[in-house]
Amino acid sequence: MDRPSPVAQLTAAVTAFTDTYLTGVERWCVGLSGGPDSLALTAAAARLRPTTALIVDHGLQAGSAQVAATAQRQATSLGCVDAQVLRVQVGADGGLEAAARTARYEALQAARGDRPVLLAHTLDDQAETVLLGLGRGSGARSIAGMRPHDPPWCRPLLGVRRAVTHAACDELGLAAWHDPHNTDRRFTRTRLRQEVLPLLEEVLGGGVAEALARTATALREDSELIDTLAGQALAAAAVGDGLDTAALASLPDPIRRRVIRRWLLAGGAIGLTDKQIRGIDTLVTAWRGQGGVAVGSALRGQRLVAGRRNGMLILRREPVQRS
Repeated sequence: MDRPSPVAQLTAAVTAFTDTYLTGVERWCVGLSGGPDSLALTAAAARLRPTTALIVDHGLQAGSAQVAATAQRQATSLGCVDAQVLRVQVGADGGLEAAARTARYEALQAARGDRPVLLAHTLDDQAETVLLGLGRGSGARSIAGMRPHDPPWCRPLLGVRRAVTHAACDELGLAAWHDPHNTDRRFTRTRLRQEVLPLLEEVLGGGVAEALARTATALREDSELIDTLAGQALAAAAVGDGLDTAALASLPDPIRRRVIRRWLLAGGAIGLTDKQIRGIDTLVTAWRGQGGVAVGSALRGQRLVAGRRNGMLILRREPVQRS
């Protein structure tokens, strides 16, 4: 039996995703960079539903406006009902990659209205994300990778190899833009893509990207169950803005740490690490009068410190001391 063409494979992947997660959705958006992954996804999406292409111009490279304009014309030629260029200012918090990602998601969120947004992350992107999580020791949540459906974000191509999207562009005669950042060795993800994954494929005999993606799926299923249990436990342990340490101490370790994480995020914490969460966990499980644990804060000019007082975990704000 002949293998379906690349375009047919993408269309089948988006259709299967729609049948699982987006039944009843009549219109959607697609995030389009002009690269081969998002261009191929746009082609498949526009065949299935009225599609609005949202093209984010980060303004980080010379000629970015021309790249965006070309993507806009391509989206229209592929049958999109609308194609909008969203120009953003990229900040500096967390490094260039993180700042660009934050600006991009904020722009997509503002422009989407009430429509879901299809994103063109592939199986290869998922494998890279799992490796990044492993290297950073960020815990099971990070290694679980990207969710296929994290409303309003939709990733219908997480089971599709990058080679298929490139081949689909060739099949359709589409000239995709190739982001020079994707070959810039200053970026960790680029080195994973060009050096680490090919080496692992060679050493382990192939199939590594698929194996990493399967690992992400298995961990994500476990993580979602723990999330459900942690949500119930958080409601039971919450006392005002704090957490009852006696209630926390009775919980299994993974659920207790997930409760602590949720509580911290709700209090304005950002950039949490597994080390920080485990440090706060010792305020419950190994309390000897130790001091609090500082965590990243979304609050301007303030930091957050999680501590223990009178049998409660509390989150206090402290002004950032500047020299």
